[in-house]
Amino acid sequence: MSDNRHISIPFRIMDQLTSLTKFRNPYGNQEIELQEVRFEAGGTPMLRLRIRERGARFTIFDIDPVTAQFWAEEMQKWAAATLSPLDSTTGQET
Repeated sequence: MSDNRHISIPFRIMDQLTSLTKFRNPYGNQEIELQEVRFEAGGTPMLRLRIRERGARFTIFDIDPVTAQFWAEEMQKWAAATLSPLDSTTGQET
């Protein structure tokens, strides 16, 4: 019988992931999750966007804070312009 107590296993600090929100896109049934990523090596925390499409296919990419802010502002502008002519209860044009 071997004695493996002498084998040292290095302790590895891993990247830290924090789930911020998770929701479904009702028109494609994709599961969308936003996560904050803090890398083991340091540096800028990133926003990870994970889109799970039908089954096990994932689209994953990391976004820096400046890009995330720009993207959020552009999405807000589009949503405000698109929703303003719609009835909030029916989703139909008023």
